[in-house]
Amino acid sequence: MEVNQVIMLRPTESPIVFIQQLGRGLRKANGKEYVVILDFIGNYNNNFMIPVALSGDRSYNADTIRKYVISGNNTIPGASTVHFDEIAKDRIFASIDKIKGMKSIIRESYVSLKNRLGRVPYLLDFYENGEVDPLVIIKEYKTYQAFLEAVEKELYTGRLNEQEKITLEYLSKTILSGTRPFELEILRQLMKKPSLSMKEIREVFTQRYDYEVNVQSLDNAADVLQGKFVSKDDEYKRFCRIDILKEDNNNIFRRMNNFTTRLQNEEFKKQIDDIIEVGLKRYHDKYQTALKNESPFVLYEKYSRRDVSLLMNCGRDLSSTMYGMKRIDDDVFIFVTYHKEESTDEQKNYVDGKPDYADAFEDNMIFRWDSQIGRGVDSSYVSDVVNTKRKHLLVKKSDAESNFYYMGEFDIVDVRAARKRDNNGKERDITKFEMKMHHPVREDLLRYLQSNLQQRLQNNTQELKAI
Repeated sequence: MEVNQVIMLRPTESPIVFIQQLGRGLRKANGKEYVVILDFIGNYNNNFMIPVALSGDRSYNADTIRKYVISGNNTIPGASTVHFDEIAKDRIFASIDKIKGMKSIIRESYVSLKNRLGRVPYLLDFYENGEVDPLVIIKEYKTYQAFLEAVEKELYTGRLNEQEKITLEYLSKTILSGTRPFELEILRQLMKKPSLSMKEIREVFTQRYDYEVNVQSLDNAADVLQGKFVSKDDEYKRFCRIDILKEDNNNIFRRMNNFTTRLQNEEFKKQIDDIIEVGLKRYHDKYQTALKNESPFVLYEKYSRRDVSLLMNCGRDLSSTMYGMKRIDDDVFIFVTYHKEESTDEQKNYVDGKPDYADAFEDNMIFRWDSQIGRGVDSSYVSDVVNTKRKHLLVKKSDAESNFYYMGEFDIVDVRAARKRDNNGKERDITKFEMKMHHPVREDLLRYLQSNLQQRLQNNTQELKAI
């Protein structure tokens, strides 16, 4: 079909329908160099659908959609080239931050996948067929069981008891993302046999991953599988009775009898296996280079504060205590939101005691960062940053993003005392840092982080000239 112009006259809030409409013009033909899209309806209000349509990625993972816009031609498949101007990018990013109707999108994807497979699909089917990201489904429904009960209602016959549902909720929350393989491999082995020695699991990692996993990491993984990786007491009370395994004094992981009994429920067993397989595939696709680099983090991948707690063997989720800076043994982590929300008119230049844009990249190597207000150069806070062996920077563009880009390790070039007014207008001590990254920041990611900042600075400059 030789179509070089598409005129949109039909309103739709369905990404699938939008992609079908746009796709008519994306088909190749001899002598066809481009396609013109004229949208008279305003489908562009859901701008996130544009990179979804152009990339063919149907995961609806906000971070993945951003990646296509940020990297453009580097990630768009095939020989096509796509250019977004800065205004278009800003509008698309704003749309991605406010994706609505995700449950409807998931249901449409489920129906389409079910029709293709001729059976009820599971999380692994979504992942392998490039449909909605399993993490997006879990974010909306907590467990795949809850989704099946909602979408199939009377037709779905797989029933689970309360403890089985709680177990699936905990595992979906902690290990499905696949940021590390330790818990997933231990659980996979315990699905096959009732006990597992520390020696046996270490041999698994030597053979399959070519990696000498340490005892501390495996002990920590066992704690995670015992429901201990939580941040609040009420969460611990809820998840501590998932009864998956226990570790005896001989470093043997033993499957608990309660868990063995629950595995006789085929639906429960199937969903546990589903979580394990998706988690391991995600690990191999996104994070496996971490082990080879002898670092728990992969450069430019996205992590939550909860992920940092897990990867650093903290034993429990410390995300509620991780703000701008967190020291964990010989590592310190700096968390930065690049574009901070503006405050009230009276305090419009201050956010939590800090002027907007106080933390920023000077170029692709130098990052300037202000300490929390009230933290002078002689404070223990500053000492934690300066004296740790390894220093890590994690950045997200705005509060609309849940997770941070891991920007890598840095060294401190300069530390100096300064003063800054707090939100009450009182001057207090702060410390200004100049940091040098170990690796130059990827250019497209740097432009993404800085884009709104540059626009606002230009607007401010124009306003000053007008005055």
